[in-house]
Amino acid sequence: MPSDPALLSGRPLRVTALAGGVGGARFLRGLRRHLDAVAPDSELTVVANTGDDITLFGLRVCPDIDTLLYTLGGGVEESQGWGRAEESTRVQGELAAYGAEPQWFSLGDLDFGTHIVRSQWLGQGLTSSEVTARLATRWGLPEQGITLLPMTDVPVETHVVLEEDGEQRAVHFQEWWVRMQAAVPASRFVVAGLDRATAAPGVLDAIRQADVVVLPPSNPVVSIGIILGVPGVRDALRGTAAPVVGVSPLISGRPVRGHADACLSAIGVESSSAAVAGLYADFLDGWLVDPADADVSVRGVTTAMHPAPLLMTDVEATASIAGSLLELADRVRR
Repeated sequence: MPSDPALLSGRPLRVTALAGGVGGARFLRGLRRHLDAVAPDSELTVVANTGDDITLFGLRVCPDIDTLLYTLGGGVEESQGWGRAEESTRVQGELAAYGAEPQWFSLGDLDFGTHIVRSQWLGQGLTSSEVTARLATRWGLPEQGITLLPMTDVPVETHVVLEEDGEQRAVHFQEWWVRMQAAVPASRFVVAGLDRATAAPGVLDAIRQADVVVLPPSNPVVSIGIILGVPGVRDALRGTAAPVVGVSPLISGRPVRGHADACLSAIGVESSSAAVAGLYADFLDGWLVDPADADVSVRGVTTAMHPAPLLMTDVEATASIAGSLLELADRVRR
């Protein structure tokens, strides 16, 4: 074991997380709560998936970044895990009256403010990183020791190839996820723009300089998997001296919420905690699972069981999960 102090010694930590939307945001809120209790002044850097991004009504919408902003900034609608609290939909209703499409993706009036200012700033020449930093300041993330980074400043969008009646067609990921509820089987995923993407400023350094790298229970295919597709990210994870640990997004083979099982099926991977860990096995050191999956074993990866179900029922329960993950990180340090 290294001679430096244990991760849980109370000293401030540099934690880097790769995250998608609802599940990632809720976990990181609990992680921040746990860090505040055991290691005050710790720094949390979040690398956010931008493969879900979409242009709607002429505005650039970044669902995962916005969910992270609202959740970590205390403004999310808790009942659904996304969108703004105390929201109204008069603008969307007026757009519907004009016949503007699409109407299957709901944007609230307060939410529109975020998309309008983002689109304005991007139109003025700011990068996605610069825009995200401004938005994070409005939501008070820097004051909490949280840095939010998009995975890349290059626009990328995930599309889903569907096979219907013997023919293939592609739809934006959001249409498949939101309108279709992932009920139409996906043939494959195509990430437009990823071939020319580079990691956003600070992303690779955040991984390399971290004390611990965390994979929250985000979708392994279309959230964390997309971040891993950005050139340099996977290599940085393989090369970091920090322990890389993750929380399984599945319990007994089923996602707690969302359609991770449909995404895994599309890439030919079994819907199980062990199979998801296998997607990360070239850099993963530790994997936290639910008691229902206590027998999970992954070659080369230390698996630990959280003493209670991996259900993020509230912030305190989530903070407990985060605590178990950091304890695992302490065990597996390289």
